[in-house]
Amino acid sequence: MDATARHPETDPRAAVKLWLRLYRPVSLIERELRSRFQREFGVSLSRFDALSALDRAPDGLLMGELSDRLLVTNGNVTGLISRMVADGLATRAALPQDRRSFRVELTDAGRQTFARMARAHADWLAELLADLPGETAAALGSHTETLMHSLRTEQDG
Repeated sequence: MDATARHPETDPRAAVKLWLRLYRPVSLIERELRSRFQREFGVSLSRFDALSALDRAPDGLLMGELSDRLLVTNGNVTGLISRMVADGLATRAALPQDRRSFRVELTDAGRQTFARMARAHADWLAELLADLPGETAAALGSHTETLMHSLRTEQDG
């Protein structure tokens, strides 16, 4: 079998093998992060992801925008944000021009909480990836950018 026959574009088995090679390490890292967020902060990885998305949006986000960024349903975001509002980490306000749309913003407490979590998150990732040689990490970064570009092109086409 030549190299072309094993290319994911032409061989579905190669595509499955590549998917598993991508998925397994990400899944293992995600599982460890979930465990550490629960153990160290008593929160879910989903809450950290929501805090992170809101921290990058100083003017806040509409609920639908947050849902899109987190790649979850509006229903999932509604419950998550309701708990964050109750805990004083975020505010949620209806838009004057459309009372059905809500803008969510972090409170000062939410920003401080996220900052603590983000430092721990970065440290955990550095620890988990410590044995990965720098050249390999750089190559993986470059290749994943290529993959993301390819996926965007597929979705747009």
